Amino acid sequence: MNNYLVNIDDPVLNGGQKAKNDITRFLTEDGFKELNIPIVIHPEDKSLEAQIRKFKDGLITIPKAIKKIKDADNIIFQYPIYSTFIMNKLIPAIKKNTHANLIIVIHDVESIRMFQDGGYQQDEMNIMNAADLIISHNQFMTNWLNQQHVDAKIVNLNLFDYYNPQQLNTNNSFDKSVVFAGNLAKSEFLPKFNPDFPLTLFGPNPAEQYQPNVNYQGSLDPDELPAHLTQNFGLVWDGTSTTTCDGTYGHYLKYNNPHKTSLYLSSGLPVIIWKEAALAQFITENNVGFAVASLDEINDRLDQMTAKDYQTMKQNTIAVAEKLRSGYFIKTAMHTALKELKEN
Repeated sequence: MNNYLVNIDDPVLNGGQKAKNDITRFLTEDGFKELNIPIVIHPEDKSLEAQIRKFKDGLITIPKAIKKIKDADNIIFQYPIYSTFIMNKLIPAIKKNTHANLIIVIHDVESIRMFQDGGYQQDEMNIMNAADLIISHNQFMTNWLNQQHVDAKIVNLNLFDYYNPQQLNTNNSFDKSVVFAGNLAKSEFLPKFNPDFPLTLFGPNPAEQYQPNVNYQGSLDPDELPAHLTQNFGLVWDGTSTTTCDGTYGHYLKYNNPHKTSLYLSSGLPVIIWKEAALAQFITENNVGFAVASLDEINDRLDQMTAKDYQTMKQNTIAVAEKLRSGYFIKTAMHTALKELKEN
């Protein structure tokens, strides 16, 4: 079958998006062909003239590029690309110029993440309904899409894969250390958090001051960072509070697969996650970490854990890490998707 993965090559909008780049890497390993559509504007050029050029470029380039793959059986599009105009040109071009099935791989649903409703949500759901099949993060996100009357077939990804060129951390020694990696500006809970265990931070935009047991170690490239993840656990938490995950980002944890979860697991680190997060079930059922309702519970959970308990959790995590590093989850979800489309 002729399976194509369409990438919009926009240096302003798509720079440094590791999750999309990793999916492209793993699917091309599986025989998918890339179609890169360049929307070329210098990243620093945000002028009105630049936006007009982008408009004209998209108007001409997208349909012309799609015509090159009119033999496609399946076209995969990673959503969103953070440009409504380009997105609204891409999908009709696929429908008009090919007979291919359109598969949307979701990275974010803005209607959930930003509490968008009304016209924006309807537009987003219209895009979803233009697909023949959607690859959603997990069953919680799938249930939400179904509640919004998305009728396309949906397959669950379950976990984002993570290309990780660094050596896998197989150290089983148990010292109760924890790491948190991410954009520290939106992690407003961190300056308030006073853990009894050592907590290491990586990421841009640190606060001016953290509590004594919290150690900021700088911001590193996503492919380099895993080499520095030598702690026992990775923390997945969001919002302003230490007692629950609240606000926009905390709410989103109930539906999404945070990419940092895959960063930790692919590096060999079990995960500590909010109990109400969508991925909490995966973490606990596979014994690759534990879930808490409040950050205040972590110290007691670590005190109750034996070295043997941790070693078992670590071995389970290493098994998952090997899957993540090979693209197991996107390849499995895509195989299921292609099978369903062929049968129907």
